[in-house]
Amino acid sequence: MKLVFLGPPGAGKGTIAAIAKDKYGIPHISTGDLFRAAIKNETALGLKVKEILASGDLVPDSVTIEMVRERLACDDCRKGFILDGFPRTVPQADALAQMTGLDAVVNFQLSRAEVVRRLSGRRMCKSTGRIYHLVYNPPKVDGIDDETGEPLYQRPDDQEDAILNRLSVYEKSTEPLIQYYREKGLLSDIDASSSPSDVFEGMDKVLKNRIH
Repeated sequence: MKLVFLGPPGAGKGTIAAIAKDKYGIPHISTGDLFRAAIKNETALGLKVKEILASGDLVPDSVTIEMVRERLACDDCRKGFILDGFPRTVPQADALAQMTGLDAVVNFQLSRAEVVRRLSGRRMCKSTGRIYHLVYNPPKVDGIDDETGEPLYQRPDDQEDAILNRLSVYEKSTEPLIQYYREKGLLSDIDASSSPSDVFEGMDKVLKNRIH
């Protein structure tokens, strides 16, 4: 099953992808994870990406496309994949179409107010990437990762000013993808405002009807 997840920041794409990965037995490919790995390794690309992400802007298409192309060539993608965070633009979608076909594109829908509420309360563990939320998914001990005991932190792009900038960038450059994939008959709209388990169940039913 070859899937693309679309939706604004904070719509829960990564959370649903983690569930779907186990359910469908295919890898979850997040461009955010690819970028954070480059940042952690302190490569020249990683340092550049770090500055871009901190401001809430998007990484240039050419860099992102090449990173995704290499990832899709890995053996674990033979049975399918879940792309989360790519494509973000129509040129990226065109590039993806040259790499592989798709079974479905899931568009997670969430209001602007809910996006800000979700992201501003998000906290992360640096070493594991585990994500918490002060309201929806708090750690057992305030400010501490459940597994490693490390202090949690708020990503610069989860601060309110950066969130509003990210939404503006999304609305300008990424939302045209919704029309792009709708015209191709690949798009399914999913309400992302409920719990992750409910969102996944709704998506699973839609995908089964679409693909099988």
